[in-house]
Amino acid sequence: MMLFEQLSLFRAPEAKVTNTERTKHLQLGPRIVAYTLKQGRRRRLSMTIDERGLTVGAPLSITVREIEAFVASHSAWVQKKLDEYAGSHARRHLTMKDGACLPLLGMEIAVRVVSGANRVRWDGVDLVLEARPDADCDALARRALKLRAQALFAERIAFYAQRLGRPAPRLGLSSARTRWGSCSEKSGIRLNWRLIHLPLFLIDYVVAHELAHLVEMNHSPRFWLVVEGLYPDWREARRELKARAAAMPVI
Repeated sequence: MMLFEQLSLFRAPEAKVTNTERTKHLQLGPRIVAYTLKQGRRRRLSMTIDERGLTVGAPLSITVREIEAFVASHSAWVQKKLDEYAGSHARRHLTMKDGACLPLLGMEIAVRVVSGANRVRWDGVDLVLEARPDADCDALARRALKLRAQALFAERIAFYAQRLGRPAPRLGLSSARTRWGSCSEKSGIRLNWRLIHLPLFLIDYVVAHELAHLVEMNHSPRFWLVVEGLYPDWREARRELKARAAAMPVI
């Protein structure tokens, strides 16, 4: 069965293998579509569509001709999803300017832009960007949100690690577009900084989910029992997270 992926939020870490990644072009009907071809140790073809466009994953043994025949056989689906994602991405992009609103922990906060030396600070619940005339205010906002995420995520990891009876793993922030987090004994835990836009109960679910991989590095029934021990309402949170994913802002 062919695999269509539009958003794959959780994946167990895989062994390191030799992969190739190339940008190619393919004519689908009246349009030429650019796509990223990733070949490596995988069992089947897959197509992923996000704001970066079309990505095709394929085993190393499959030729480009076979890959493109596969994509062409689903031409209508690919074009439809590319158009849908282009429209939703345009609606979700937030430009940071004075008076803009920004989601933080499930609430809308105000962004204020004032003259300054490219610094960020919080004034109550407002985010203040002290910007030079030529500043990239989007980048300043991302800096502020990442700092906020780093502190909050570390706190939630410590809380759930204690419940799990394990030391808190090292924390790193991710900017991945197709996953919320990853965790292993060796590399620690990586969480997508964009989670800071969501309510705390969803952040807690992702933290609990990833920490559970310290016990079960899979998504077996035993894994979900570990998650349930840490976060009993995981089913509801998982559904809510999937529902909110498509509306996540892009800064």
